[in-house]
Amino acid sequence: MSRLVVVSNRVTVPDKTGAAPAGGLAVALQAALEERGGIWMGWSGNSSGNEEPGPLEMQEHGAITYALTDLTDTDVEEYYHGFANRVLWPICHYRMDLAEYGRKEMAGYFRVNRFFAQKLAPLLKEDDIIWVHDYHLIPLAAELRQMGFKNKIGFFLHIPWPPADVLFTMPVHEQIMRGLSQYDLVGFQTDFDLDNFGGGLVREGIGERIDGGKKFSTFGRTFKGGAYSISIETEIFSKFAIKAEKNAMVRKARQSVEGKDLIIGVDRLDYSKGITQRIDAFEQFVATNPDHHNKVTYLQITPKSRSEVPEYEQMQRMVAEQAGRVNGAIGTVDWVPIRYINRSVPRPVLAGLYRLAKIGLVTPLRDGMNLVAKEYVAAQDPEDPGVLVLSRFAGAARELRGALLVNPYDIEGTAHAIARGLSMPLDERKQRWQMMMDHLLTYDINRWCDDFLKDLIED
Repeated sequence: MSRLVVVSNRVTVPDKTGAAPAGGLAVALQAALEERGGIWMGWSGNSSGNEEPGPLEMQEHGAITYALTDLTDTDVEEYYHGFANRVLWPICHYRMDLAEYGRKEMAGYFRVNRFFAQKLAPLLKEDDIIWVHDYHLIPLAAELRQMGFKNKIGFFLHIPWPPADVLFTMPVHEQIMRGLSQYDLVGFQTDFDLDNFGGGLVREGIGERIDGGKKFSTFGRTFKGGAYSISIETEIFSKFAIKAEKNAMVRKARQSVEGKDLIIGVDRLDYSKGITQRIDAFEQFVATNPDHHNKVTYLQITPKSRSEVPEYEQMQRMVAEQAGRVNGAIGTVDWVPIRYINRSVPRPVLAGLYRLAKIGLVTPLRDGMNLVAKEYVAAQDPEDPGVLVLSRFAGAARELRGALLVNPYDIEGTAHAIARGLSMPLDERKQRWQMMMDHLLTYDINRWCDDFLKDLIED
């Protein structure tokens, strides 16, 4: 059996006890790597200042070799904060207005991908299967091909892929698409993303879809494309939620909302998550449903994200001020309508909080998948499940048919969905939840991993 080599911007290394880190993706990739034996290579998260990074730091855990590299300050600024997160991230999330293209940052992005390829090359064997992850590393296959590697190389994009009219606002869109053409399989989260990619090739006149749309022909290469909706470790997360009912923090949370319905939102602090629109919708819900005054609490958990990028710093202030304004306007001496937490909460505790919540409010303006939606469903009590209110612009909306789908830009519509969810009869809640849970038990994170690798390996 061929070895598996995973390459990602950041590497999730087990702790000193050898335990797998929290998070379905890390668990699934580690399982695949353990099965085949392999390497997981990427950035350590550390900077070497202005000095060129030294040799890879190699760590052995079972059948897996973790290979970590530092980056220079310039690399981090141009590759990571610059092109990846100020150009690719906003463009892929349909925010052309926030894209800050600079030739220096673009050059840094391609330079760091070349650096990754050079670091990886001495570790590779002829029959290794290489799996590259996400928007940071799109040009990596092209760099490896230029060095003569003919291995099977797959790529999975964890974020959305935009339609042609959005993508073409990026000055180097053709170079990015040319980079993707060097893979043997390009995986997207949804069929919409896959269609956007194929449509862009056709619109630009640089390629076509063949073999019933399962393959692409462009830049002199033919390669496969597919939709592979990433998921969670459904059964494990469900057990987390049951066990978490005894957790001290979860017990305190339950006591503090006694007699009130809990609504929960969990998002990394990012402009794509629709947090400000969500707070507006909650305020609208309370304003139009006075019978819910002092009977509902909205808990928004939002860890800080990319604080070095100015847009994120500005957003952190905006969300905190907005939550404070709403609490000041509609709160009372004994009722704080919005609880806003600006730090991480341990995943097992999150599972318990999801289980307490009558509404899971997941309303991104645009999202590749959104695993919070899937975690919320998996955490529910089958005898008294909550209701998932989900943005139709999240990839998860293509799968979770039992959710109440909303347009996050429609404040009144989202407010109405909150009210509907809180008043939904038990039988309907059970029916909707069961439909989603059955799907998640079948299409879990291991199925996602197996399906992608099977398609990559097969000719």
